[in-house]
Amino acid sequence: MDQDTSHPEAPGSQEEWVERCQRIIGYRFIDPALLRLALTHASVAPTRAMSNERMEFLGDAVLDLVICQELYQRDQELLEGQMTKIKSAVVSRQTCADIAEDLGIQEALHLEKGMASGGDLPRSISAAVFESIVGAIYLDGGLGPAGDFILTHMRPYIATALQDEHQKNYKSALQQHAQRKWGVPPTYQLLDEKGPDHNKCFEVAVSIAGKCFPSAWGMTKKDAEQKAALVALVALGVMDEPSESPGP
Repeated sequence: MDQDTSHPEAPGSQEEWVERCQRIIGYRFIDPALLRLALTHASVAPTRAMSNERMEFLGDAVLDLVICQELYQRDQELLEGQMTKIKSAVVSRQTCADIAEDLGIQEALHLEKGMASGGDLPRSISAAVFESIVGAIYLDGGLGPAGDFILTHMRPYIATALQDEHQKNYKSALQQHAQRKWGVPPTYQLLDEKGPDHNKCFEVAVSIAGKCFPSAWGMTKKDAEQKAALVALVALGVMDEPSESPGP
């Protein structure tokens, strides 16, 4: 690659700059030119094709594949729609920007002076450089190293998104488990209700194939059913009890 891709403010030689970037990323490149290209913004590239935009496009596709495979293998109870929602939450511009900023990758980006407003780089650029780094690692070392890099930084986001999805839909998770294990759906029974009409509480218990689980209270019947489903999931060892009970 002919263009100068060193960071304008990076001290020392090109080799020192590349070495520092590799330490930040946690991956050593066979072809350092790929790393330099991944960190070259269109504002300083001779042509757009010689910037990191094409690599960003590739990295975005690799990111989708790795996260989809991780979700597919990690939770056998997840349906296609649930995996789609979780993947969208994890593979977002916000998440990619967060990771880039945590690592400090954006500080090594070669771009036109003055593009950072008040010293802060636009988050869209931070997100894009993370994706271009993924593309560079994929081209240099293949899917294995690229997947390791992605999951090292994205597993906490995946865990949070999975927990959020389960909290939103304990009934669905319990139904999937019951159908797989016993071939029958759960049955919900309203046991009690208390309070005035405008502020009632409801007690619901769930049973599966004749096995009854402890009841749960909620501000609505739907809320009580979700909480009862959670009680059953915890009792069955399908899910750990969350630190906070799910809201309505």
